Amino acid sequence: MSNRKVAVDKTSGEESGIKSGEKSDGASVETPDAKPDRASSDSSFGVSSEREAMPRLKRRDYRRQKQDLQVELLKVQRWVRDRREKICVLFEGRDAAGKGGAIRPFTEKLNPRSTRLVALQKPTEYELGQWYFQRYISELPSAGEIRLFDRSWYNRAGIEHVMGFCTPAEYLEFMRQTPEIERMLVRSGMHLFKYWFSISQRVQLERFDASTEDPLRRWNLSSLDHAAIKRWDKYTEARDAMFFHTHTADAPWVVIQAQDKRRARIHCLQHFLFHLDYPGKNHAVVTGPDPEVVGAPLAQLHC
Repeated sequence: MSNRKVAVDKTSGEESGIKSGEKSDGASVETPDAKPDRASSDSSFGVSSEREAMPRLKRRDYRRQKQDLQVELLKVQRWVRDRREKICVLFEGRDAAGKGGAIRPFTEKLNPRSTRLVALQKPTEYELGQWYFQRYISELPSAGEIRLFDRSWYNRAGIEHVMGFCTPAEYLEFMRQTPEIERMLVRSGMHLFKYWFSISQRVQLERFDASTEDPLRRWNLSSLDHAAIKRWDKYTEARDAMFFHTHTADAPWVVIQAQDKRRARIHCLQHFLFHLDYPGKNHAVVTGPDPEVVGAPLAQLHC
């Protein structure tokens, strides 16, 4: 995000599961070593047993905290409008991680004229002939606007790569271009937030089952969701490679433990508000996120 210092975890290749050799801007893209994913066997997806055991946030506490934080969001929207700021927020994660539910507390009380959700369909034949980033660039905020992306250009690092919807060359070029593009966005004055919602394999299966049984939620399932279950380890490898190459000082990833949807939503809001310097901030409300729920990739993922 712009205008603030961010500590970036850069560990050795052995510690991060990356092949030996240095990463440099514009150099060839490395990928994580193939190794057993503990998430596949113990269904923990790098979430410690203590995090799994955290009590669920009660509904009444969630509603109270959400209301207080939404008052702060209105202050942010006014500040963005008056100061002509630009905010772009990316919501990423595995299927059923709760991205859509995390977006709702952001949007439900804000003026839709200046705050808009971006959830693009699969590209058309015309868009497939464009530069990959082109259709996303056109959706970025102008001065005085907030844009919330329910999935983003990182589709190429995840589903497109795992499911074979892009070529290896296109994937590697994406990994080279993305840090440079995001650096340009941030240095042009945009506040860029990148959230990854993390869940265990067990929780993903439970949520898929619940959606299958609920006719009001069944529309949200597709054949790609079922494919994601079978390719859990492949998605883990893709996620790790994405973090290694695109978690930068200019545009860091923020991982949110989303086993408990309500707790994840509250602490996503806390992180967002805590890192914006808007007038009238109520510091009794905006206290910052719980480090057991929100953190940098290497601090939050232990795969």
